[in-house]
Amino acid sequence: MTLHPSQQSYPSIAMLSAVIISTALLAGCNNTSSATSTMTTASSATVAAVSPAVQAVVGDYVSDSYSQRHQGYDWVAVMVQADDNKEGIHIKVRSRHDIKTPTCTFDGQAKLMGQDQAHGVIFETIANDSKVFLQFQNGKLTIDSDDKYALNYYCSGGASIVGEYQKLQTNLDLS
Repeated sequence: MTLHPSQQSYPSIAMLSAVIISTALLAGCNNTSSATSTMTTASSATVAAVSPAVQAVVGDYVSDSYSQRHQGYDWVAVMVQADDNKEGIHIKVRSRHDIKTPTCTFDGQAKLMGQDQAHGVIFETIANDSKVFLQFQNGKLTIDSDDKYALNYYCSGGASIVGEYQKLQTNLDLS
């Protein structure tokens, strides 16, 4: 069976991002839709000045083990804030630090790469000389990279910031 380009599956966010960028360049248009979200980490004045795509992703995202933090499980949080750039975000990755040494720490800026119904909103940054993709879709953040091992640099014990994170509907509890 031969797959047409529109039917092929894409193995990673990196490949997906390349396809989205190529399509946007060829089409010569910017497909953004308006979205609203509860803004717990950015002021109303800052949020009003940024694109709808940025407004939609601002918030706190956590790993699955966050719900078990009171039982002593390690967890990772990704705090996403609007950047001064209208289509950029500031990312802070932090892990549990109340009962143990933090396992993951990262600070960075990311720029909007594209948005559509099928893939959500995709941002890109560079970390440890590797492209990093942040895909926001349906209340979930997926972090991926061209070189998955490049993101191990920001964590200890073999951990990585690559993975999936769920958006919190409440305030982040750092303890």
